[in-house]
Amino acid sequence: MTPDQALKEAATGALRPVYLVMGEERWLVDRVVSALREAAAKGGIAGFNEDKFTAGDTPVESILGAARMLPMMGPRRFVLVRGVERWEKKDDADGDDGDDERGGAGGAGGKRSASKQASPLDALAEYAKAPSPSAVLVLVAAKLHGQRRLVTSAKKGDFLVSCEPLNRRALPGFITSIAREKGNPISSDVADQLAELAGPELGYVVDAIERLSLYVGPKQPITEDAIAQVVIRVRQSTVWELIDALGRRRLDRALAALSDAYDPRDGGLRLLGAVSWSVRQMVKFESALAGGASQAEAAQRAGVAPYKVNDVAQTIQKLPRGALGGWMRLLAEADLALKSSRRPAQAVLETMLIEMCAR
Repeated sequence: MTPDQALKEAATGALRPVYLVMGEERWLVDRVVSALREAAAKGGIAGFNEDKFTAGDTPVESILGAARMLPMMGPRRFVLVRGVERWEKKDDADGDDGDDERGGAGGAGGKRSASKQASPLDALAEYAKAPSPSAVLVLVAAKLHGQRRLVTSAKKGDFLVSCEPLNRRALPGFITSIAREKGNPISSDVADQLAELAGPELGYVVDAIERLSLYVGPKQPITEDAIAQVVIRVRQSTVWELIDALGRRRLDRALAALSDAYDPRDGGLRLLGAVSWSVRQMVKFESALAGGASQAEAAQRAGVAPYKVNDVAQTIQKLPRGALGGWMRLLAEADLALKSSRRPAQAVLETMLIEMCAR
């Protein structure tokens, strides 16, 4: 099931006895766990029927014992186990596949498994077949092998909550939804800009929306200017000055704009995101014009503000055919270098600008 489906179950109180919350998007994991915990505590005393464990620090038998224990002064017990993937690593280190479907139960592997103690993951899978109706057991793992009995049981029983990172295309919609929850409207193009600057980690994105909401005030729209003030210190107008300098092959002006806007605290990633977002707007604008759209229609499709239309059109006219495609590739290479190279971030960006001017 999706995180939204798990949240709906928590909101209605129709909780399952077992949830396997799995994925590497920590914000989604924490949100689901928090909602399940709050829902399980309803009708009882907060924290009274609650146990929290970390896999490997406590025997699985003790955890299952806590889940089978009857609640006191409340309808349910809440049992949380984090780091379940630690048991999988221990199994692999021991050379024991348990009853995991990868190794099978036959042959030498089956004899070796039978001679050892059952895997904690398999013990959890067995419990999930007949769980205590008065407990909510929440198992949290960053990642488990898809053929583990626990995972296959969770898929068949529909108690696997997948909390994987959102892809880039889904991020603007997520931003719009969270901003709406805060009571602040945000246009699609501004949401796309924020996705470029703050993504992909949802924790940082939500924190940025929270700060933006406080900055603009109740019921006020989140704008480009607000993003420039709160998320990145460079204004979008400065980004367009940099792009205009690139379009005119004025490397001296482009490097001067970079020097003024570069922020060492984020290693240039926010600035690169702002430039990438603007170049993508130009790509969309150019594509719309090539398809026969008017400048006004192209601007609307690309999310270009009306007062920028002439500047964007003039910049595109100055560029040779295919230059924007080359720019996008250079931006992607710079993004990879900033995240993985040991070169100074400002040097990476300066090299990018030199190559963009050369094109």
